[in-house]
Amino acid sequence: MLKRTFDIFCSLIGLLLLMPFFILIGLAIIINSGLPIFYFQTRVGKNNKDFKLFKFRTMHLNADKKGLLTVGGRDPRVTAIGYYLRKYKLDELPQLFNVLFGTMSLVGPRPEVRKYVDLYTSDQQRVLLVKPGITDFASLEYINENDLLAASSNPEETYIKEIMPAKLALNLKYIDAQSFGVDVKVILDTIKKIIG
Repeated sequence: MLKRTFDIFCSLIGLLLLMPFFILIGLAIIINSGLPIFYFQTRVGKNNKDFKLFKFRTMHLNADKKGLLTVGGRDPRVTAIGYYLRKYKLDELPQLFNVLFGTMSLVGPRPEVRKYVDLYTSDQQRVLLVKPGITDFASLEYINENDLLAASSNPEETYIKEIMPAKLALNLKYIDAQSFGVDVKVILDTIKKIIG
């Protein structure tokens, strides 16, 4: 109950404070690459249920049909403004709506697309027992994930065999250690890492 109350309070305050920035980012996206402003991707949430994840659109239209992984900061599918939105994690801000609506939490395992969830082992599927989040241990550890994939000769294989298992191990570590104090620390560490 405390976690949900904290999520509602913080997402409401965040949305109110950030609304001017949402408007500026929206205008920048329209000027740079037209409409739509938002991108809605189907992700897998708590209890293995699909939901729509909110993001600012950072790619050209229909770019996701060419692959689900973003490779490097200069992925040609990413728009000019999208590069900076991704670099500073600003594209993730609309997920505060997900938190407010209850499909996500501020802190929790990052939600994955169905294609990769279908590859989880029975133990890894424990991450689906909790509400997904905007940030967690894995988000902090793999904040430069796109650059790691860009350095790989086979990005998808690297993601499936190396990065995804490591992130899931950190997700499970968070689930076993989760508390209000841990959540606050993860949020503060995330802010520091993005600013840094």
